[in-house]
Amino acid sequence: MARSWRGLLARGEWGKWSPGLSGPARAPLRAGSSSRAPGAAGDGARLLYSREHYALRASLRKIIDKEINPFVDKWEEEGQFPAHKVFKILGQAGFLGVNKPTEYGGMGLDFSYSIAVAEELGNIHCGGVPMAIGVQTDMATPALTRFGSDELKRQFLVPTIAGEVVACLGVSEPGAGSDVASIKTTAVRKGDDYVINGGKMWITSGCQADWMCLLANSSEGPPHQNKSLICLPMNLPGVSIAKKIDKMGMRSSDTAQIFFEDVRVPSKYRIGEEGMGFTYQMLQFQEERLWAVANILAPMENVIQETIDYTRQRKIYNQPVLHNQTVHFRLAELATEVELVRSLLYQAVALYIRGNDVTKFASMAKLKAGRLARELSDNCLQFWGGMGFTNEVLVSRLYRDSRLLSIGAGADEVMLSIICKYMETLPQKK
Repeated sequence: MARSWRGLLARGEWGKWSPGLSGPARAPLRAGSSSRAPGAAGDGARLLYSREHYALRASLRKIIDKEINPFVDKWEEEGQFPAHKVFKILGQAGFLGVNKPTEYGGMGLDFSYSIAVAEELGNIHCGGVPMAIGVQTDMATPALTRFGSDELKRQFLVPTIAGEVVACLGVSEPGAGSDVASIKTTAVRKGDDYVINGGKMWITSGCQADWMCLLANSSEGPPHQNKSLICLPMNLPGVSIAKKIDKMGMRSSDTAQIFFEDVRVPSKYRIGEEGMGFTYQMLQFQEERLWAVANILAPMENVIQETIDYTRQRKIYNQPVLHNQTVHFRLAELATEVELVRSLLYQAVALYIRGNDVTKFASMAKLKAGRLARELSDNCLQFWGGMGFTNEVLVSRLYRDSRLLSIGAGADEVMLSIICKYMETLPQKK
């Protein structure tokens, strides 16, 4: 087990730990150096990250290297990873509640530490496992943390942070993905209960989840004011997993279609005020989108470096593939684009932790990251030739997994609409 950074914080030993895996503090890497310690990020990270951030990442990297990466290929083949086992390990080390209140088992740190965790999780050799972790930490729980009652947080948030339960987020439906206002699932008040009917689609960890942060229509009225978020235990009568969805990527993360038939949930399980669910979910989306951008940085960097290594030793016409100007110039362009995305992300996070509305910047970052991930994985795969078309190299996995970034948590087209709204160029509806 990696040395718990929870203990370092308690003992005041943060300053003794460097961006590397262990040992005393050392001089920073030279600018432009291609050698990076596990947990280190680009030079731009120094604008946002402190020594504490690096110590956090280094501790997490130990868990990734020991408890996750050795088993990723197996989980990819099986189409599911053992979420309860992995989350228990992460929870015991403190990584499932980095920015959650200490009274509920979290560390009470700001959101930049969640971004540091998201970035380090990108060193997992697939996209599915980090995505499921992100649902647990930054997609299903932000609204509960901010708006839930103390009783609700002690029942659902505490065990989620501890890794004792698996959470999922229930927003998308077969006919309502990015258009959240169009969901059809209902939560009708009957006495002290809500009666849930409907269904949810594309639910990450849906086959293993113990509870769902569910968005449902709880009243009649305007679609932006008639929804509520509800903590829904998945073992209640009437909850059924219709099927495990067979996806082209994110293979190690189970994704489910779920139906609800007359599911009775106590009204006290509602998060915050009735009718505020849409607003709460939009706020959750901002953290989700920033988390997703942070999580794709390491995979893109790693694939660029692996492509450099491969093309340096792979020869064509008696010279390394890398020596072709079109190859090394293109890799330089892609590396530049990754750093630009990182800079936009860090700017957005710095503003967010100071209480600013970063909806526009989060949308810009997610839009650019999704498009770059597709472009980068496609370009790098091309340089691998036939090997790139196999399942034996990370570039092909990134090619499949990263495609979701332009779809999930709001498609590219939705991000563009949001950006246009803030630019006041979006045509007004009549």
